[in-house]
This record gives sequence, C-alpha cells and structure tokens, in this order.
Amino acid sequence: MWGDLARRTNRLVPDASVAAVADALDYLCLAQLYLRDNPRLARPLTPADVKTRPAGHWGVCPPVNRMLAALGPLQATVPDGYELHVLHGAGHAGPSALAHAYLTGRLGHAHPGLRQDEAGLHALVAGFPRADIGGEITPMIPGHLHTGGQLGPALAIGQGTVLDAPHRLTVVLIGDGECETGTTAASWLATRALHGTGDHGTVLPVVLLNGLRMGGKSLLSTLSRAELTAYFTGLGHRPVYSDGHDVGQLRQAVAEALGAAAPLGIPGPSSVMVLTLDKGHGAPAHLAGTPAVHKTPLRDPAGVPAEFDALADWLASYQPNQLLTSSGRPQPHLLPALPLSRPEPDGLPAPRGCVAASAQVADRAVGRPFTQVVPEVLRARAEQGPFRVFSPDELPSNRLDLTDDDGRPVPWAVEVLSEELCHAWAQGYTETGRHALVATYEAFAPITLSLIQQQLKHRSVRRHAGLAPLPSLVYLLTSLGWHNTLTHQNPSLTSALLAGGDPTLHVLTPADPARTAAALTFALRKLGRCTIVIAGKHTTVHHSLETLDEELRHGIAIWPHLTHPGPGEPDLILTSAGDLPAEALTTLARRLRAERPDLRLRYVHVHDLTALAEDGTRPLALALAPDAFARHFGTRAPIVLATSGHPADIHALLGRRHPGPRLTVLGYRDPGRPVSQAHLRQLCGLDDPGLWQLAITLTNTPKEIPA
Repeated sequence: MWGDLARRTNRLVPDASVAAVADALDYLCLAQLYLRDNPRLARPLTPADVKTRPAGHWGVCPPVNRMLAALGPLQATVPDGYELHVLHGAGHAGPSALAHAYLTGRLGHAHPGLRQDEAGLHALVAGFPRADIGGEITPMIPGHLHTGGQLGPALAIGQGTVLDAPHRLTVVLIGDGECETGTTAASWLATRALHGTGDHGTVLPVVLLNGLRMGGKSLLSTLSRAELTAYFTGLGHRPVYSDGHDVGQLRQAVAEALGAAAPLGIPGPSSVMVLTLDKGHGAPAHLAGTPAVHKTPLRDPAGVPAEFDALADWLASYQPNQLLTSSGRPQPHLLPALPLSRPEPDGLPAPRGCVAASAQVADRAVGRPFTQVVPEVLRARAEQGPFRVFSPDELPSNRLDLTDDDGRPVPWAVEVLSEELCHAWAQGYTETGRHALVATYEAFAPITLSLIQQQLKHRSVRRHAGLAPLPSLVYLLTSLGWHNTLTHQNPSLTSALLAGGDPTLHVLTPADPARTAAALTFALRKLGRCTIVIAGKHTTVHHSLETLDEELRHGIAIWPHLTHPGPGEPDLILTSAGDLPAEALTTLARRLRAERPDLRLRYVHVHDLTALAEDGTRPLALALAPDAFARHFGTRAPIVLATSGHPADIHALLGRRHPGPRLTVLGYRDPGRPVSQAHLRQLCGLDDPGLWQLAITLTNTPKEIPA
C-alpha cells in the first residue's frame, strides 16, 4: 500500500516542488542558526542582522530536510484511517523540525506567535534557540516524534509504535553514529522476536550515512558499499541507496524502499534506506567533511568579515524570496509538497473506578500465590484491549506463566534478551496510546535508567505543552535481591528515580500477592504515570485487606489489626514498605503483642513510597500533609521502618520533616561477597532475633534474646 501511494504521489507532485521545500527547510534552518533580523533577506545583509553567538546544529539538517521534503507529498495524501509518522533518532534536528512545522502551519496552530506571517517568521528566526520550546526536538514541536534525548533507541521505539497497528507507517531517521549504539545494533536483529506476535504496521529505517559522528568518522562510513550491503542483508534488511542530491532519484528510492518494506514481524527481508548525503551539506567548501559542520560551521560571522561574507553568500544562494512570500508564507509552488495541518488526535478517556476494580481483583487473590494472581491480572488486561508485556527472557524465571492451553507463549507477551529493547518497545507502544508492562529482575532494571529518565523528561514537556496524558509507563520488578546471589542484588533503580522528584512517579511496595494484583490492576488502568511495582515472586504471607482502599488512594495506611486502639502516642511504630519487610515486621508485631501486652503498638504499611515525600518541598504525587504525617508517625514514639530497597531512599524522601534519631530505617545493604539468604537478612537487620532486640532496645524494656 505504502509503495503504491509513494509512486502515485511521485507522478502527481512535481520534483520541483519537493526540491523547493528542501531548499526552504535548509534556508530556514540556516536562518534560525544565524539571523536575528532580516529573515527573508529583503534587504542586503549586514553584521547587525547576524547573531553574535550562533548556537544549534546544522550538520544533520540537510539530510533530514531532504527526507522531510521527499515524504511531504506522501504525508499529504495518507488516506483516512492510516497514519504516517516521522520519528527522529537525534534531537539535534531541532531547526529542521521547527522549520517543517512552520511551513506546514502546524507550529502556528500550537504557538500563535509563530504563525505564518511576517511577525511569526521573524520570531521563528530571531528566537532560536527558543527558551520556551527548545533548540532541539521536543513534544512542543507538532508533527514530529522524538521520545527523549537518549541516543540509540529510536529504531526500537519506532518498532513499538507499529505493534498491533497495521494502519501505521513509522519512518525512523537514524544517524550513522547512532548505529554504533548497542540498542540500535540489537534492534535490526530483534525484529525476529516479533514474528508471529500479531498484525503490525510497517517501519522504514532511514540511515543518514553522512560520514561523521560529532568528532570524527562514523564506523558505518568506513564500510564499502559491498560490506554495507552484506551487513544489512545479514541482519534481514534490504538496503536501498540514495545520495540525496537529485530529488527525483531520492523520491524513487523512497518509493522502492516502501514497496519492499514488509510489516513488522513478517519473516523475510524488509527495507532499510541509506541516505549518503554528506554531513553539513551546503556549508562553505573549506568546511565540508570536517567535524566543524556538526554545529554552526561559521562560529563568528558577526565579528569576522570573511565569515560574514561566506554566510551572506550561503544564505543568498537559496533565493529566499523565491521560497517565502513577503508575508512569511511558503510560495504557492511549495504547497503541493507540504502535508496539510491536521488537528492533534483526542486524548484517551480518563480512567474511572480504578480503586474499586483493583480492590475486587485483590479480593479474588486472597490466599493465592504470586504465580497465580499476577499472570491472571495480565491476562485480564490483555482481554480488555491493546496491551503488551515485554520481558528480557525472564517470564518463567519471574513465575509469570503467559502461555496458552498448548503451552505456547501468548502473542501479546514478547521476550528478547535486552532490557533496552524491552523498554523502547514499551515506550513506542505507550507513546501511541496503548498500555504496556515491562517485567524484569530488580537487579537488571537499572540498565534502562537513562531511558526511563529521558521518557519522563519527554512526558514532562508534554504536560507543560498541555498535551493529553498517555498510558502510564509500568515496570514490574520481581526476582528481588533478598532471594538472589550477590550479582543479582541491586535495588537502585528506584533510588535514582526518586531522586529526580518527578511528580508522576509512583513506587509501589505491596505487602502480599493480593496487593500486588491490586497494584498492577491500578497501574495498568491509570494514565500519565510512571509506576514501579516491586513484588517478590516467592511471597506467600497474606495480610488483612481491611485498609486496601486507603492504600490505593493515599499510598499509606495504619493496619488496625496490629495497632492498639485509642488516642495518644504509641510506644513503638512499626512501618513496612514491601512484602519481605511486611512479613518480618508483622511477625515482630504479633510477638510483641503476645509477650509485651503493655506495649502500645502502631503498625503502618507504605504501599507507595512517594507517600513519604516531604510535603510542599518535593512535587511527588502523594506527599502526606503535616497532620496526616503526624497521625501516622506520631511526634515522640520511636519508629522502625523496613524497606526492600536502600535505607537512603527513605531518608531522602522524608527531607526536612525527618523524625530524626527516633527513626531507624532497615533495608538492603550490599554484603560485599556471596552470603546465604538468612545471612543477608541478618546483615540488613531484618532477621527475627535482630528485630526483637531492636524493638526491646528502642522501648527501653530489658529483654534478653531467647536462645
């Protein structure tokens, strides 16, 4: 379908229009980098028209601009019900994305000060790099997909966008330097993991083989054409080449590549397009092929006469008056090659009844193990609409049986031995409005930390732009360090994410399998969040669900069945965050109630760590108000808080309202060498004798540890 459409638009839209759009994009990129006035060169250029400190990236713009121009007629004729997205691998093409959004009119719809008129054109050029939108690609630039500043995941994210979306084509623009990253390198081969997993759309990777990284030759450019063809062919892709100089040949190459592009997950070769236009094409000859073209090739044209003359000739070579009208609009002969400005799609409906639905799931899970209830939750979610589970080859190890009656993996669960790919596929899936879950070992989740942080930054910009919320990013961390070898002990993902203070972050620490089932049900229904669910696969102890609604709504609750009734300060407050801590502290609480009935106890469970955040000083979602904090943690009583993560997380969350020396936090401590599970618990203070001694010491009641 896409190849036929490309060939048809090649016949209907003249090459001259496409070439003019490419020139207009180049000119607007150059003008944004260098000009502060006279954006159309309506009069002779003067040094006063030039920015004194030009900033931004030119090098990647020419090849990106030619691809945007070549795709324009195709984007303009996409039939109703179909979608064509362009996903940028590097944010450095910010000038290109802004220029393209300006020419199509989308930029003016999103930002009225940048509409197509004389003032808007001046603001576009003089205001770059914009403090409000940014100088690189962000969600505030309409019409372009770019999902974070991490270099490497673009191809995998593009693959995620077309999963279960046969109506969608995603063209991914990948720099040849980006091809050196492990995530991109794995993405070529990983499409084989998607065979037979559903009816998917199409990805067309476009490698911008411009020859240079930021500071030198790219490794891909050192391959001969024969070696490059062998490389892509061996990975299951059929390369189609273009040097980008001849617009007609470039359009034919795009049509050829789309004609041979197979939907994702179909066995057999599919297309990859290789655009070999040199980096910084069009720059002054003495700079061509040098790292100087990566950013602004002419560093000080306002102050160096020779650079000013070179810039004036360079700008004039585009004949901007032939591209833009006096009112700042594209000239009529550009219009056939420009896609129409389309309204942004409506957002997803706000979820309703999350707490009630989650509580019902928990009721059905009472007394049942993790191995039954968690797969049941995931299967139920898959029956409700588009949903995907991604796991780095760990579903059986994590006790997640997601097979059908014949023992075959269900098509909506995909395993590939790469945490980065699992995240990127989930990111592409959720960024296009579908729900997904990444399930992995707690110890290996930190591999994706930078990717998660970049996605959170991307979503933060979306919120500030007023865009509709997307399905939540959800991680299930199991195979916890308490039951693993030294190398498989690392709860630091949550430490780093909590340190960022993102207001959408939730770190759920359910106390038992029923609460885990409720937590996942809740997380997979919500929008606009990042939820990390930490749950051990071995947990068998169950606790009263009397306070489950409160835990789901507020992230924290006092457990009445382990708390002495009545007003007043307790003698000791026990607080758990996680299933193993809840098992250890409830055992302690029952023993204290039996052997020290005079001791007034309060038991608190933290279902969401962000409930502990310092109120008013951190923008986390559930921070307790001062009165609620005192109601849970008192003002004088000693507190023992046990967490499955690092104790430092708790101290950092509490901030200035830290209870001081009356708080003892127990959690994971790296033993530094292999130890038994029992020894690890003892080292961390979570063994029964150690907890008993601590409680007795804190309450100043002499009591010997029984033999």
